[in-house]
Amino acid sequence: MSKADVAGAGAGSAERSRVLVRGVVQGVGFRPYVYALAEGLGLSGHVTNTGEGVVAEVEGAWEAVAAFRERIGAEAPPLAVVESVTHQPLPPVGTSGFRIVASRSGGERRTLVAPDMATCRACLRELADPADRRYRHPFLTCTDCGPRFTIVTGLPYDRANTTMARFAMCERCAREYEDPADRRFHAQPVSCHDCGPRARLLLPAAPGPGWSEFPGDPVAEARRLLAGGAVVAVKGLGGYHLACDAGNEEAVRLLRRRKARGHKPFAVLAGKVADIEHLAVVGPAERALLTGGRRPIVLLRRRAEASGTGPGLAAAVAPGSPDLGVMLPYTPLHHLLAGCLPGDRPGPRLLVLTSGNLGGEPIVTDEDEALARLAHLADAFLGHDRPIQVPCDDSVVRVLAGEELPVRRSRGYAPLPIALPVPVRPALAVGGDLKNTFCLGQGRHAWLSAHIGDMDDLATLRAFERAEEQLEGITGVAPRLLVADRHPGYRSARWAERNADGRPLHRVQHHHAHIASAMAENGLDGSRKVLGVAFDGTGYGDDGAVWGGEFLLADYDGYRRFAHLRYAPLPGGDAAVRHPYRTALARLWAAGLPWEAELPPVAACPAAELQVLRRQLERSLHCVPTSSMGRLFDAVSSLTGICHRSGYEAQAAIELEAAAAAHGEEQPAAYEFPLLPGGAEGALLADPGPLLAAVADELRAGVPPEVIAARFHAAVAALVRRTCAAARERHGVETVALTGGVFANAVLSVSCLRGLRADGFTVLRHRLVPPGDGGLALGQLVVAAREQPGRTSSAALTGAAAH
Repeated sequence: MSKADVAGAGAGSAERSRVLVRGVVQGVGFRPYVYALAEGLGLSGHVTNTGEGVVAEVEGAWEAVAAFRERIGAEAPPLAVVESVTHQPLPPVGTSGFRIVASRSGGERRTLVAPDMATCRACLRELADPADRRYRHPFLTCTDCGPRFTIVTGLPYDRANTTMARFAMCERCAREYEDPADRRFHAQPVSCHDCGPRARLLLPAAPGPGWSEFPGDPVAEARRLLAGGAVVAVKGLGGYHLACDAGNEEAVRLLRRRKARGHKPFAVLAGKVADIEHLAVVGPAERALLTGGRRPIVLLRRRAEASGTGPGLAAAVAPGSPDLGVMLPYTPLHHLLAGCLPGDRPGPRLLVLTSGNLGGEPIVTDEDEALARLAHLADAFLGHDRPIQVPCDDSVVRVLAGEELPVRRSRGYAPLPIALPVPVRPALAVGGDLKNTFCLGQGRHAWLSAHIGDMDDLATLRAFERAEEQLEGITGVAPRLLVADRHPGYRSARWAERNADGRPLHRVQHHHAHIASAMAENGLDGSRKVLGVAFDGTGYGDDGAVWGGEFLLADYDGYRRFAHLRYAPLPGGDAAVRHPYRTALARLWAAGLPWEAELPPVAACPAAELQVLRRQLERSLHCVPTSSMGRLFDAVSSLTGICHRSGYEAQAAIELEAAAAAHGEEQPAAYEFPLLPGGAEGALLADPGPLLAAVADELRAGVPPEVIAARFHAAVAALVRRTCAAARERHGVETVALTGGVFANAVLSVSCLRGLRADGFTVLRHRLVPPGDGGLALGQLVVAAREQPGRTSSAALTGAAAH
């Protein structure tokens, strides 16, 4: 209904209505929008924030009230996510005028907190305008952009419930905050040069230990230091980064050594898309992600003609990777640091921007902690005095077949909930031990935490606990049950045991959780089984083996193993993961293939270790059996001579993918990868023996590694198609879910996706949560916490795989 439709409506009968809007409606300019809508329709009343959402009471002609209810959700501000609009009639009270009233705390908490969003265009214009009072203000923001999740301390979302509470607004900021016509009307992080927050640069004190504050422009001096080859710790929205000039080979190598980063790729910050187009392919979907409001790190396929290097990029930034991780500035501080403003002094075109931590540790958020933990990593600290309430690392995404695939879901996405196809009881799923995220759920909502990290030290466990307490506080979910992985050694599961406090603790098999995660985010209610293709590195199997090359017929209630990769020994467990040549030799041994001296993994293994390894395999000493597809990728990477020692998770597989990508778009002939009977409980076995023999033959014939890598990827994709076809023939299954960390591999995923769709399958893939362990908790939640009529025990939760 337009204004013309309600013009003169005041002559009609008066009506009053209470309208409740639920969703992401706080911290996104919703109350100012409601104010303007009500004023435009000639309505009286008020609007306020509550724990439930935004509540408006409006009074006026019935036509105007009906128009208000119709338009309030449909015309919401751009950052708002309206879940529901409900209303109830109230008796008219004869009020005049419309106003915003103080927020009401207490009661049910069901509003949703917005994620942190990148600086909007209007704010960027002010940042670059010498005539504007916020010119070059590092913390400029409005209702359309800036920090939200990382500064909120409670609900409703008001300044008093954020870490901005310590900053008293100056007169001019207060006037904007109170002016309904201003875009900073009730923008909680509003500030300026006069009322803070303030940036400062700390340099090593001279003489003596400690740090001293630089007296001049902190950002300009930090940029000068970066241009000179320094490593600078930079406090961002959700924690500290370590920055250096991405074009300075010496500086990048220095940062690698200090951080003990090995060969793991660094992400880079570019001022604009044009700065990286000569290095990587930027399609329309990638460009939209780079320049949108969330600003994740986007994995871009490197250009073959540039060999991954070029003006402004050192070879040490991302050695051996087929991709370059790129992000654009998402805060005013980053825009200033990257030299994006007219008149900025020349400096680095690209900056390495990596998490401020050592590998596996949580990102640092507090200045005192940063000075203690990062002092040996950084030459200077560019910080500020706005506290970070909850750590939030950068998100990482890639584009597969034109659609977004999350690799790490964090800043810009958390804490937006995932809509569930089935209701769940109030529950906490604690996820896995690598790339940990946890998940709170209730009703039709699941809230995934930001990325926590690897649960292998006390600092990460403490970060997990703080984040869990904060997410409970802003969602209002009080878990009545806990859910964990079945692995007996997982630290996340042990945490759940220690903190159950009498609540039931359910265990969910690792790959079942992966498949359930894909089902849930794709809206399946579980009434029909899918064939889940779960490929990853490690997951605790029902038989005590390490699973990871699984084809499971599954729904939420249970699963049955339809096929899997043939077992091979994993000698030494983690030692084999760190040394892919051990995995390659074990796979050759399991396939009955000789360890010929000219084979790359044989040459890479020290002679003494080779003899010990042979005896270890012959006697099955410390050799857990594994069906892991991730370990097969490692084995072929070493067998091909690409990677024998892994300095970071999945390095061997990533470098094998890089070789396959270098082969080009031409589809190679696939190696033989037979599917045979003989698995446990009637499961089919995928036997990689013939494939490994063919690889060895081609190595002797001098076939380039790129061709071998491409043929291996084609073989795995062909295996997936054959196995899915067999499942359809035997069980009538028409839906396939591709999940697990191996499906972050673009070459494999695209090949499987195209082949299965050509075969007529409905293919479920991840678009909202990562396919790896960062999405595991969502599946755990749905398997264990679904509300089912008449459900009185937990026996049904693990289905056919229950111990």
